[in-house]
Amino acid sequence: MKNKIIVLFSFLILAGMSSSAQELQPFFEVGQFNKAIPELSKQVESTLTNAGYEILGSYHPENKDNLFVVCFTSSNLKQLSLQFPDRGPLGAVLKAGFIMTNGKTILSIVNPEYMFLAYYGQQMDGHEDALKAQAKEVTDLFGKMGRLTPFGGAVEQKRLMHYHYKMMMPYYDDPDDLAEFDSFEEGLRVIQKNLNAHKGNTRKVYQLIFPKQEIAVFGVALLDPETGESDFLPTIGESHIAAMPYEIILQGKNATSLAGKYRIALYWPELGMGTFMKIIKTPGRIEDTMKALTLE
Repeated sequence: MKNKIIVLFSFLILAGMSSSAQELQPFFEVGQFNKAIPELSKQVESTLTNAGYEILGSYHPENKDNLFVVCFTSSNLKQLSLQFPDRGPLGAVLKAGFIMTNGKTILSIVNPEYMFLAYYGQQMDGHEDALKAQAKEVTDLFGKMGRLTPFGGAVEQKRLMHYHYKMMMPYYDDPDDLAEFDSFEEGLRVIQKNLNAHKGNTRKVYQLIFPKQEIAVFGVALLDPETGESDFLPTIGESHIAAMPYEIILQGKNATSLAGKYRIALYWPELGMGTFMKIIKTPGRIEDTMKALTLE
């Protein structure tokens, strides 16, 4: 009887491990540090650059001094992202988030594997091992700074590959169509001009341009106090700031962005419908802001 109990207990442990292995969460907490954001962010940026990564940009979400995001990429991430025809370079940029609270700075990163599965799940085409290797490289690097603890809401990997929040809600391949230009060059000029002018209380956090492939990704800070980040992040959870900033992607003549009802739900998968209803206007407001950045 005792042996049967031990076998059953072992089976339950293995079953639990198997189940958890099939789920991913959108973020890792790296740790809590007795350092101010400027000091810790410089340390993170130095660690990244020494490991061959490129710092693309950084900013304070909501214009709050206690929130900070660093955006980074690498030559391998950029080249790998080009293998995915449906807005692949959106997955070339990873983010680290910093939150100062109670005298400590909490460092988090977006989970690369989670993002890769969500963005590339329907267009893998044999690149699974390369993506896992890139994800491991990033998590191993941050793992040297602390103990990575997943958080943000578990999603089954199979569901993540064709994720949407609820029935009739958008998928990855249901983006907000922002504009069609006469050429890639025209689109690049218009979007850059508007971002440089801070149109709609926006700011360019980073840009990643692939001239040969005619693709450009822009990280856009949404800083309008009434319709931007300060309107929705406190409601849905500032601990997930490594999901920011929002992006526009220009691919050829066409500018798009991930639908708000997809992107917000993807990085805040634990949101209940009640909370989602509190930000019911946010996806439309984000789309309007992004569209304005594509207008002459």
